[in-house]
Amino acid sequence: MFEPDTILRSAGSAPVLFDSDELASPPPVMGLAPLFRAALAREDITGFAPELIARYERDDDVYALLDLALIQQLCFQRAEGLETLGVALARQQVFRVAQGEPGSVRLLVVKTPGDFTANVPFECILEHAGITIDVLYVGPGLSWPARLPDHDLLFVAIGEADTHRETLAQLGRYLENWPRPVLNPPGRIPALSRAEAFEVLRGAPGLCMATTWRADRATLEQTRPGDIAFPIILRPQGGHGGINLSKIEGVADIAAYLEKVEGNEFFAANFINYASPDGLFRKYRVVQIDGKPFLAHMGISQHWMVHYPYPEMKEYPERRAEEAAAMAGFDEGFARRHAAALSAIHERFGLDYVGFDCAETQQGELLVFELSNALVIHDADDQALFPYKSPQMRHIFAAFRDMLYRKANLAAR
Repeated sequence: MFEPDTILRSAGSAPVLFDSDELASPPPVMGLAPLFRAALAREDITGFAPELIARYERDDDVYALLDLALIQQLCFQRAEGLETLGVALARQQVFRVAQGEPGSVRLLVVKTPGDFTANVPFECILEHAGITIDVLYVGPGLSWPARLPDHDLLFVAIGEADTHRETLAQLGRYLENWPRPVLNPPGRIPALSRAEAFEVLRGAPGLCMATTWRADRATLEQTRPGDIAFPIILRPQGGHGGINLSKIEGVADIAAYLEKVEGNEFFAANFINYASPDGLFRKYRVVQIDGKPFLAHMGISQHWMVHYPYPEMKEYPERRAEEAAAMAGFDEGFARRHAAALSAIHERFGLDYVGFDCAETQQGELLVFELSNALVIHDADDQALFPYKSPQMRHIFAAFRDMLYRKANLAAR
């Protein structure tokens, strides 16, 4: 299917791009979007596993392992899912996951092995885009191909993480003088790290980000009263989704936190109280597509750590109504109020696609909590409870698709 080269190709040498009949008619794949939607609806997706295993054993179908790995991860069997993915990647590194009509954009997506939070969940964004999508996996233990399927655009989907830094650095060298446009260049992704992002955004107009620093366990254990200003937020480096994220009120709380949480490396940040006048906390998830911001969701909670969706949003129809209004008036409201800050984010990171969780401070500034090129956005929420979400997500997905055609300099189909 392609000829791997175990030695990184020389910087500046062009890859051999080819049209492949083998890639043009791949076996069927379910993919992340429908499986994630089914899992979120609490459907039993484990029933697909026996047939996928049989397909692999009977037909030597490596594509079956991609779906099996996703099912295992979505069923909280992360280690098993990564092992299954590893078996697939030992056999093959390039997969055609979508076949578009002639003349549609041909997109090559670069991913790295990991769970579905390790890379941009582009499968959710481009589920119905009608374009041709090939996926190349690179990373530790994987070769760097000298031959790849031809494409109009290359999109780097590898998410920011300390464990991805070397892969991104190697990818940057691999992509030097690439013959096609590269979206989300790998050299710009590491700056999204919590500590680095604070420095990148320092002094941005109308933008606030809590002072964030890296701290190891020994340093935290030696913290004494007066060393830092409390309260602070602590979380393990590499942690996402609020896992082991805690508000620390004093030195005693640090000791209690370290007794419960494993790991040696942590992020610490000053806590900024962003409660609205009504005492509730409002957190926004915004994505920027070629610099234009879109609201993916807004969570409203009595607690400072806002997750979405969650019982409060489901319980209070007035909060859902407020979210719907925020989406409908986003361009004229939120985006206009924070136009300078939003422009600074796009200009300073220079990414074609990025997302961030944020809020508004009590002084009216844009408070950015976390930036990531791999935040999960999807059209999988309960449509009976959130009827306004699906139109908004389709709006975002269409903007992403339009960007691909624009960057490829093709007329949208």
